[in-house]
Amino acid sequence: MQDKIFSLPVVKQISPYLSQRQLGDLPVIVVSHPQVRAAVTLQGAHLIAWQPSGEKPAIWLSEKSLFSAGKAIRGGVPICWPWFGPEGEPAHGFARNQPWTLSAHDENEENVMLTFVLESNAQTKKLWPHDFTLFARFRLGKHCEIELEAHGDFNATGALHSYFQVGDIAGVEVSGLGARFIDKVENNSERESTGKQTYPGRIDRVFTQPEDCSLIQDSQGQRVIEVYHHHHSDVVTWNPGVELSCSMADMANDGYKTMVCVETARISKPMRSADEKPARLATTFRLRQKA
Repeated sequence: MQDKIFSLPVVKQISPYLSQRQLGDLPVIVVSHPQVRAAVTLQGAHLIAWQPSGEKPAIWLSEKSLFSAGKAIRGGVPICWPWFGPEGEPAHGFARNQPWTLSAHDENEENVMLTFVLESNAQTKKLWPHDFTLFARFRLGKHCEIELEAHGDFNATGALHSYFQVGDIAGVEVSGLGARFIDKVENNSERESTGKQTYPGRIDRVFTQPEDCSLIQDSQGQRVIEVYHHHHSDVVTWNPGVELSCSMADMANDGYKTMVCVETARISKPMRSADEKPARLATTFRLRQKA
């Protein structure tokens, strides 16, 4: 899937390192830079690829995702906002299904910077009765930085719902998650934790006392993915396991084996935006080889 994205025909050359292409129904901004390959769809300001030079792809993307207008993309980094989970319709909010605008871009020898904007409109007002301006900023290079900034007068929950590519989920351990979590598989029961998570089956947990950095130890992939959390209250980790994976139309039956979600989130303490004080949620990804 990653190679397919970067071999798509160029619709518009925006700058030396940036082009607009078409993936299914969706326009996509493709970054081809000496330091990094990356791609962000205009629908949802949705990162669907990030691969620093010399590294294997870091972001997991389902080969069965439809890339249809108005339909959520399976994989990448969906922006879940202004609610997380089934708090409203559509699930995980409308931001990931709305068309955004590329409002600014810049580039240098180290990275490419992209800014996307989404503003309240007639469609969003039917779903959520608030005026807002939402910015999604990306700094894409050897590291990946994503910042969500929300302007308006409201409370909201959300997450940067990051799917990471791993060698085999059976050999994955995530640490830095903190001492307590809400188990969404077990009727939202509150549990204690060692701060580490493995994935013997379906896992869907909201860690409410996380550290500022989660480490994804990928033994088969022979690397560590560092996920830094900024302006967050929670970290969510998810893997559907075999049964749920087989039931999902936009995921291959064995899709669960090569992905893990570790998500920077504001759920237990909603984002508060008011007056001239926007709310923020941000994350940074770094890769390193296992020692």
